[in-house]
Amino acid sequence: MLLVIAALLLAAVVFLLLRLHWIGRDLEEIRRQIGERMETETNIGIDTASYDPKIRALAADLDRQLKLLRQKQILYTRGDQELKTAVTHISHDLRTPLTAVYGYLSLLEGEEMSEAAAQYVAILKNRADVLKALSEEMFRYSVILSVDVSVQKEEVSVNAVLEESLAGYYGAIQKAGLTPKIRICEQTVVRNLNRQALSRIFSNIIGNALKYSDGDLQVSMDAAGRICFSNQAHRLDPVSVGHLFDRFYTVESGRSSTGLGLSIARTLAEGMGGTIDAEYEDGVLRICVFFEKDA
Repeated sequence: MLLVIAALLLAAVVFLLLRLHWIGRDLEEIRRQIGERMETETNIGIDTASYDPKIRALAADLDRQLKLLRQKQILYTRGDQELKTAVTHISHDLRTPLTAVYGYLSLLEGEEMSEAAAQYVAILKNRADVLKALSEEMFRYSVILSVDVSVQKEEVSVNAVLEESLAGYYGAIQKAGLTPKIRICEQTVVRNLNRQALSRIFSNIIGNALKYSDGDLQVSMDAAGRICFSNQAHRLDPVSVGHLFDRFYTVESGRSSTGLGLSIARTLAEGMGGTIDAEYEDGVLRICVFFEKDA
């Protein structure tokens, strides 16, 4: 009798082990299919040969969710492209009336006018200059994002590009009354990147620092290739810093900014396989860029 019970228990254990093995095999197959569907554009669904009703129900649910995700991805991609196209068209459309505005302002400046009228014309010209700068920034945004920086790479000295970017902003830094503290490693850090895109990343970050700095700027770069820009920025807070890389986000009313600078920087960095992030602690904004060494 004991032998019969033992045999039955053994058979039950073997059956359970086999069932667990089959379930594990089915789940592994589902996992593999999910990975393939996420990496390729296909409408092929998730399928399973499992006889287990719960496994089949799981596969069906995952298949539905993946199809919904694919639909949303298509809508997002289409909407993003439409937005870029609209930005390009808007920036072009603004140029014609702006040219006319500048023409009439030039004519007005040649006319005799009262001191008050001259002041009004100066204000109008200033506002027209801001509008022109905004339209140009929007146009550059659409052009930059239409270029695939991941396929236009070369070996670049990150140190050199950073130094060139800082030198290019020397006048603006002096005008802002800043004396930057710069620490760049002596070791040359070479990465396979798009040189123009890297320069644009640094320029946008420096421009952002000038906009929000409370009177200081520190730039550091270590031998691993991590570049950090930090400055006191008491006008910011953790919530606003969390949105700095959002497209069209501005901390203030944005009279002379579209809020595209850091969004462009992140897009370019990620397009070249890098990372860019921001943190805010004790009133200090710190933005760091990092590109791993090519394998």
